[in-house]
Amino acid sequence: MFAKAFRVKSNTAIKGSDRRKLRADVTAVFPTLGTDQVSELVPGKEELNIVKLYAHRGDAVTVYVSGGNPILFELEKNLYPTVYTLWSYPDLLPTFTTWPLVLEKLVGGADLMLPGLVVPPAGLPQVQKGDLCAIALVGNRAPVAIGVAAMSTAEMLTSGLKGRGFSVLHTYQDHLWRSGDKSSPPSIAPLALDPPDLSEEKGSVQADTTLQGDMRRLTLEGEEEEGEVQQRCGEKSLSEATEDPSVGSLNPDPMDSKTLQEQMDELLQRCFLCALKYRVKKADLPLLTSTLLGSHMFSCCPEGRQLDIKKSSYKKLSKFLQHMQQEQIIQVQELSKGVESIVAVDWKHPRKGSILEGSEVRTIVINYAKKNDLVDADNKNLVKLDPILCDCILEKGEQHTVMKLPWDSLLNRCLEKLQPAYQVTFPGQEPIVKKGKICPIDITLAQRASNKKVTVVRNLEAYGLDPCSVATILQQRCQASTTVTPAPGTKDILQVQIQGNQIHHLGRLLLEEYRLPRKHIQGLEKAPKPGKKK
Repeated sequence: MFAKAFRVKSNTAIKGSDRRKLRADVTAVFPTLGTDQVSELVPGKEELNIVKLYAHRGDAVTVYVSGGNPILFELEKNLYPTVYTLWSYPDLLPTFTTWPLVLEKLVGGADLMLPGLVVPPAGLPQVQKGDLCAIALVGNRAPVAIGVAAMSTAEMLTSGLKGRGFSVLHTYQDHLWRSGDKSSPPSIAPLALDPPDLSEEKGSVQADTTLQGDMRRLTLEGEEEEGEVQQRCGEKSLSEATEDPSVGSLNPDPMDSKTLQEQMDELLQRCFLCALKYRVKKADLPLLTSTLLGSHMFSCCPEGRQLDIKKSSYKKLSKFLQHMQQEQIIQVQELSKGVESIVAVDWKHPRKGSILEGSEVRTIVINYAKKNDLVDADNKNLVKLDPILCDCILEKGEQHTVMKLPWDSLLNRCLEKLQPAYQVTFPGQEPIVKKGKICPIDITLAQRASNKKVTVVRNLEAYGLDPCSVATILQQRCQASTTVTPAPGTKDILQVQIQGNQIHHLGRLLLEEYRLPRKHIQGLEKAPKPGKKK
């Protein structure tokens, strides 16, 4: 409702009789508030103004302002609290929880869809269709939005948490909030509630773990044309608010030498590649370009950043996608007049990942945590987990219990989630990069007929060595017969077998001539001892 600037019709001081009536209305609408709390909310002598305004869609709204902050607003004879009021009384309304990345979409005018809810262990609050509810973010009970439930809790769970959950009326960072002192939500710890007794509720929709499982895909609606959520950032007071808001800034790092346009170009490409890699599946094609932006790219935007194509060098989504098509990443077609869709994606394009060393991964994770203010202010050794980190490193059963991790645990988990790869480089040759963990060269002794020993060596190919060439060299140096056969239980790996215990000659060849690191060779300790027969 307040995603865009509104027009103020009047701003007057409240009369004594209207003040008393407002107290009575607050008591009737919010019976959980005590007499003292109502007196604090609607003070007897402090300045209290009534502001009548028209929202950008033409709705007539009455706002009550106390101490410079809007505390209540009235729409169609219904009274609603603002986020400023809910920060003082966080338990005034039933509170539902969502991810921080969703807030930006709500501020832009989107309603909250049920897949965006985070279901706590104690279950969802019990509400009926039409009930007024608060919306908070994971890890903080301070509400950031107020909305009306589009269905009851039972209906939400029965639907499998799909569809529209709440019609959002007012949010932190919208224009009603900006008419106040623009303070940020306080940090209020979530309530420690025990999970419901499933033995008593067996068969109840609340006890259906399949409905309260991994509901972390953020699906939102309400975006404007081409899915662009335009968050306008007018900084005028309530009495001076006009219909011509200014466009919000990107809040760049002052130390960043890149222009705002270059930063937005990078953010746009980052969200695009992230959406293709983690959210879009082959079964989704053909995919409307507006759906790609609204349902996938926006949810990939880092917390604290706002994706705005108009601030990029491309200006339009269609122009950006044309560039991505020229890079042969996607193929775009106009399947119906005026409507473009992505019909093909090159899933093997190099965008899918590059080779990173462990030190580079550590640097990326550390910079990400610092840039997004995830380092715990009270304990610098802990890192708060945002939705992106949660999706990357947490198991399903940890999403409600693990909110912070020590640095070493966070970095180790990130490294464990990455696909291992190795690179082998020989002088004068291009580096050889392969996926998976590199297996060491394995040297073993085996017993053959007549108690004869043979030396067997495997995994030479992983280090760029030709088993047949190695066999020829060993045959000449050891003056012993050699054979090359497929390694048991493998398809493409060959093993070299040399008659006798030839580990000493083999070790010199691998260590001194091929210069392979000793740590990648196992079995050298089985070489014959000096003075003993081979």
